[in-house]
Amino acid sequence: MITELLLENWKSYEKATLHIDPLSVLIGTNASGKSNALDALLMLNRVASGVMLTSALKGDGVQIPLRGGVEWAARRPGSTFALGVTCRADDLTDYQYRLEGSIRENRCDLYAEQLTRIKYRLGKDGSRKSQAGSIRLFRTDSCTEDSPTIVARLYNEKQGSPRQLSRAHSVLFQLVGQKLRQEIQDGVSTVISALRDIFILDPIPSHMRDYSPLAERLESDARNIAGVLAALPNEKQQEIEAVLTRYARQLPERDIRRVYAETVGKFNSDAMLYCEEHWLDEGETPTVDARGMSDGTLRFLAILTALLTRPKSSLLVIEEVDNGLHPSRARLLLEMLKTVGAQRGVDVLVTTHNPALLDAMGTEMVPFITVANRDPATGHSVLTLLEELDQLPKLLAQGPIGRLSSQGLIEQSLASAQAATAEGVAQ
Repeated sequence: MITELLLENWKSYEKATLHIDPLSVLIGTNASGKSNALDALLMLNRVASGVMLTSALKGDGVQIPLRGGVEWAARRPGSTFALGVTCRADDLTDYQYRLEGSIRENRCDLYAEQLTRIKYRLGKDGSRKSQAGSIRLFRTDSCTEDSPTIVARLYNEKQGSPRQLSRAHSVLFQLVGQKLRQEIQDGVSTVISALRDIFILDPIPSHMRDYSPLAERLESDARNIAGVLAALPNEKQQEIEAVLTRYARQLPERDIRRVYAETVGKFNSDAMLYCEEHWLDEGETPTVDARGMSDGTLRFLAILTALLTRPKSSLLVIEEVDNGLHPSRARLLLEMLKTVGAQRGVDVLVTTHNPALLDAMGTEMVPFITVANRDPATGHSVLTLLEELDQLPKLLAQGPIGRLSSQGLIEQSLASAQAATAEGVAQ
């Protein structure tokens, strides 16, 4: 699973690290850099899945463009950027992966790439202690700007076995299926699996109201939620629908007795999402399909369905997770993300502006909240763990996190600290 995301000269970032835990929260004002960090995860997901670097940025017939496309990928005035992740394979092993891209003439070429395995020693209590050693499983040689290929050197306990590869794709993807030493094979498999299992969810209720074809995987806009549920084996479908019902019945004032999906049509190749609502103890329980459900309910069901269907050790990313949900249901949303994510072994990264959701987190979530802001001296986006704020005890004495965020006190404290640091360096 991914434990860290590295950003260097990527969009508004000069250099930053985003720590990823079972439930991570990214907050910050508009234009602070939150979306740019999430775009980095999508970029890595695409190149690990075999998309060319240029297409991953500017889009093609299948991929939609990343915000800013090729033109804004590298922090200006530069023309190169680096993205990386740390993936934990087990208690003893981490893999550090780094990809550098070069922007030139409206395209992106591979500039450098490497994968390193790090081994750790365990203490008597089973926790990690010092590093036991590291090996670079592959690295690339420098190449000329106009070269269409790059040489990757694969670990062989000496200078590395050279392998000439294309600069249009990541080395990581190009090594899949090739004959490799076991150490390299293990590292490539671990990292590429982790990157491919990044899922950026942006539920769009208007896309979820129609019939959808049966499908194995949820689309990023959740348009095929009914098709995914209806395609499950009967026992698994009943299990997931029971969880959907348990949480959904806590959303509205009325009582939702059941949430389910059913195939429709002559060939049973399409499906529709339904819920049974109940107002009074008398009369028939009305059934409402997705066309009659509220936006907030559909978004909530999409998030829960993603949690229940993503593979173990994957990363689910949700921007503005509480969009369309009433503030009074913030605690329900938080409890769902924590509980279902932990049960399924799915890590969750969310962004939010909602004071109610931040207040519901309480102080126990402080170590897992990261703040994005712009350094007042440079304009670069900066990522800071909330618990690393020197003024945090004084801030928390003034109120809960949601109130501090809505009043801009967290960002003011960060800006003051960054300005003081810049002044100290100048002197």
